[in-house]
Amino acid sequence: MTKIKVIALDLEGTLISNAMSQFPRPGLYAFLEACRGRVERVVMFTTVKESVFRPIADLLVAEGHAPSWFRDIEFVTWEGATKNLDWIPGVQPEEALLVDDFEIYVHPGQEAQWLRAPFFDWPYPDDDTGLGIVLEMILNCTERRPGSTCGVE
Repeated sequence: MTKIKVIALDLEGTLISNAMSQFPRPGLYAFLEACRGRVERVVMFTTVKESVFRPIADLLVAEGHAPSWFRDIEFVTWEGATKNLDWIPGVQPEEALLVDDFEIYVHPGQEAQWLRAPFFDWPYPDDDTGLGIVLEMILNCTERRPGSTCGVE
């Protein structure tokens, strides 16, 4: 079995509402810390441009919704229609997980590396458990729990 080394995170609809309203998803801080504790690297892999993302990250940290390291999280720059895990430097696609709410961004042939995040949508409930659901999937993938699956089947 290949060891998971990287968790690639989507921003909009996964970690926050969107780049305009920027409501943090409940449990964001704990989720980010748990991700960082499971793998060698956590990276941002989003359709939002880095110049827009960095101020959002700064605000999330300043407001206590994200740990300080999130300000400087590695950012994967990409273009095209899908998030190809080959674009993450230093890892093979099978060594990475993509946490994203939209299937259309999953690169063909990398479906097994995709963890579908429940979409965080209006009215942005305070009792949303989406990140807890994703964390359970991450634990299944990184611990290779008996009988569990990793990625979308």
